[in-house]
Amino acid sequence: MARPHYASRLEDWFNIGVQAILRRRGWRERIIPHVGYGTSDFVRVLARVVLGRDPRNQPRFEEDQVMRGWRVFVTAPATKVAVTVTVGGQTFDAVTDRGGFVDLTVPVVLPPGWHEIDLGVHGDRQARARVFVPDPDATFGLVSDIDDTVMLTMLPRPMIAAWNTFVRDEQARRVVPGMAQLYDELLADHPGAPIFYLSTGAWNTAPTLTRFLARHGYPVGPLLLTDWGPTNTGWFRSGQEHKRTALRRLAKEFPNVRWVLVGDDGQHDPQLYGDFAQTHPDHVRAIGIRQLTPAEQVLSHGLPVPNPDPGAHDPQRPTAATVHGPDGHALRPQLRSVLTRPEPT
Repeated sequence: MARPHYASRLEDWFNIGVQAILRRRGWRERIIPHVGYGTSDFVRVLARVVLGRDPRNQPRFEEDQVMRGWRVFVTAPATKVAVTVTVGGQTFDAVTDRGGFVDLTVPVVLPPGWHEIDLGVHGDRQARARVFVPDPDATFGLVSDIDDTVMLTMLPRPMIAAWNTFVRDEQARRVVPGMAQLYDELLADHPGAPIFYLSTGAWNTAPTLTRFLARHGYPVGPLLLTDWGPTNTGWFRSGQEHKRTALRRLAKEFPNVRWVLVGDDGQHDPQLYGDFAQTHPDHVRAIGIRQLTPAEQVLSHGLPVPNPDPGAHDPQRPTAATVHGPDGHALRPQLRSVLTRPEPT
């Protein structure tokens, strides 16, 4: 096995040192549960473990007061910590990775709907996570980007991204009009269908994003985020590859589902979704692209027009029906028209 990248080893060295100092000060593990999901074969559990002051004297993470964005990044991941996961009466063991994450797939079959699972560290710090199991007969699903699709953050333009992430109050972020209503309506038409929020955002922001989505009436669904910083192969992770990998995984895990993919034209969503529709034509029903304003385009990537991508999908190959609009109100009638149209045989 190749030696991990220097940046990865440097980050690990730093985290180990910070953990040692905080543990001597009495800090203990704190579990941050994330929404997971399941199928007729397994349940995927998502969580993160960080170090914090004695959790018995602290409020639960999801009940914390609203804070400035930078605070969610000032956390110390608890690495190589044993975590017990109890799903459907069965207990499994997991170990946190170098970022403090738990991403565990367990062979437990749960009935369709929402369920709660238990997570514990050292047998005394407990947390409860929710998992959603779609209807096994579902043939419709929804995948949505987050930044500039459901909320306006102007990511990933460096200075604007830093301001939105580290300085602004989370309640100052603006919602994209009509998107929550659009998602609610699409899911109401397909009871038991899954929704996933796929973003290149960092897992540190998951609690903030969850509160934002709930505050503005978005349907609850698993977040599929990534981890910023060094990897075993380089200084930074590839956001585009993260999305490609997640889409391929969903296609494999839900082979009967045809997805509606919703994103924006500020970065690479049109190309990513188009490529996926070409390579997995039986898994994509339609693509919805929110059109950014010229000002939003400038803040997103520096130009007042959609970002061109030389690696875009081959225009000679068929792809899914794609609609465009500035917000959910404009996308709604177009998507409904596509979804009610008879599919070609």
